[in-house]
Amino acid sequence: MSELDTLGSAAIARIEAAEDLSALEALRVEFLGKQGSVSALLKTLGQMSPEERQSEGPKIHALREAVTGALAARKEALESAALEAQLASETLDLSLPAPEAPRGSVHPVSQVMDELAEIFADMGFAVATGPEIEDDWYNFTALNMPESHPARAMHDTFYFPDTAPKGGKTLLRTHTSPVQVRTMMADGGPLRIIAPGRVYRSDSDATHTPMFHQVEGLVIDRDIHLGHLKWTLETFLKAFFERDDIVLRLRPSYFPFTEPSVEVDVGFAIEAGRRVLGGSGDAPGHGWMELLGSGMVNRRVIEMSGLEPDEWQGFAFGVGVDRLAMLKYGMDDLRAFFDGDVRWLRHYGFSAFDQPTLSGGVGARP
Repeated sequence: MSELDTLGSAAIARIEAAEDLSALEALRVEFLGKQGSVSALLKTLGQMSPEERQSEGPKIHALREAVTGALAARKEALESAALEAQLASETLDLSLPAPEAPRGSVHPVSQVMDELAEIFADMGFAVATGPEIEDDWYNFTALNMPESHPARAMHDTFYFPDTAPKGGKTLLRTHTSPVQVRTMMADGGPLRIIAPGRVYRSDSDATHTPMFHQVEGLVIDRDIHLGHLKWTLETFLKAFFERDDIVLRLRPSYFPFTEPSVEVDVGFAIEAGRRVLGGSGDAPGHGWMELLGSGMVNRRVIEMSGLEPDEWQGFAFGVGVDRLAMLKYGMDDLRAFFDGDVRWLRHYGFSAFDQPTLSGGVGARP
């Protein structure tokens, strides 16, 4: 065996025996560095005669290639072993048991909003949204409540010091009716929408909070009348309370943005000491409960929303989402909705799997 073969065999043996990357790097410098033994052999090619260079050159180059290949192979093996060791030390046991009980729940307000969206979607209603910081033109003026209108006193409003784009005031919306105006102006007719969301009024007691939730409905089309309104509300309430004996009474009232306006009373009976919707309302042990306001959209509101009132008519209604939740699920204090009491949330909260569907029933139980 020639001297080159001996050098190559010894170098490869030492490379294959390297225990870590730092030892391997030291061998690379020893063999292929500027002062390395293989590099020194390459430098001798310039001192050889053409005949010697022709015979010895291929051997020296082959030695360098063999050493380079051995270094690369050993480096790959060492890096792979290091990765395997790292992965073995960082394992995650996916078979760990789940918590004893699921944590967290769906708030009753969120649950009822999902129930409302499911019911109205089946009747062809879309969900519309709008800003909670509103221009008083949309909140009042476009709804037939000019600045001097006494109906503004019905709303205890949170105003901001900023001036609104139309020259009025900026405020926290007192109802979701501005969404109706904005949608009519943007989309025209026909329309069939509900507008759920947070609203704000300066009031607080067992049945009122400064922030509460409301859902309003709007239908705009040709030849719409009060019969359509009553059918829509009856269908909605029967589906929501899951009772076929829901009876409505329309009572004349006043709202500046509807004409004629009607309060909607729902018959109830006393069961287990509390009011339960259903029944005739006039029978012994029964009564009427005021539930929501509604009416035919005022011509001025339709006109200010950019539609022709002689061509388009419609009806609107509004009800408190929090009040619907209280009636359906037996809650007696609206303030508890926003206290953040974990005990209350555990009792009245819903499982994330209780998704309301018309086929499975919207009446999930907490």
